[in-house]
Amino acid sequence: MNNKVSPKFQMKLIKEVHDEIWKEFKSYKEVNLYIMKWHEYDEDINGYYENFSIINKDSGEIDLLPTLHSMNGEDILKVAIDLGVDTPDFIPSIPTFKNELKDDYKVAFSTFQKAYRQIQSDPGVAIGLVNSALEGIIKEILRDERIDVQLKGSETLYRLTILIIKEFRLKDDDFPKEIKTIANSLITINQSIEKLRSEMTDFHGKTQEDTLISEEIFATLVVNSVTTVGLFLNSFYKRKYPQPEKEIVEENDEYDDLPF
Repeated sequence: MNNKVSPKFQMKLIKEVHDEIWKEFKSYKEVNLYIMKWHEYDEDINGYYENFSIINKDSGEIDLLPTLHSMNGEDILKVAIDLGVDTPDFIPSIPTFKNELKDDYKVAFSTFQKAYRQIQSDPGVAIGLVNSALEGIIKEILRDERIDVQLKGSETLYRLTILIIKEFRLKDDDFPKEIKTIANSLITINQSIEKLRSEMTDFHGKTQEDTLISEEIFATLVVNSVTTVGLFLNSFYKRKYPQPEKEIVEENDEYDDLPF
């Protein structure tokens, strides 16, 4: 999918991200370690890929500003969200969703990444993959030992959505009728995504007479729908079943290599 974050917005955001990184981590060593966690690369017989370039000064220390400028707009947004930098001119639902998946749902994150890259080139594949990603997220939530749901492993997205809406009690009388209507709509949305995957993509084998989704705009609609539903379900899950805080072990490091 084309990068739709404007260059002007990126310039402003990169400066804010740059300043926030130094404010947060303070040393070249920690800044480099933080940036490395965003760096993705792969080398095989087909060539070399990396999502951005890590640029160093003559001294060997990371040159943060040009390194950030080598990132695409989506990655800069993800870093900004991670650091708590405001993005008032942009609604970063997909970068936010990817951030949450990357931390808590590694398999679903990989599947969603593949789907996102296929939106333009193969819309049907993108729809099938995001269906699988959302299935994975819901299954992971329902496997929480505090949730009394026994999964067979063969549940489809539609069935999984019914189970999680019931578990979250979103149709109880405690909620306004409008919320209950939206809860029913979530079930309908996911049922429709599942039907698209099964009946209008190549995932279940098709003949020449079958109708297939072949336009990017519909794949974009499905991906955005999965993002919205997935963000809500994960946020509600964290609210209803808070996770214990992880113990942070602080390293005794001397901040003697400041950039000023």
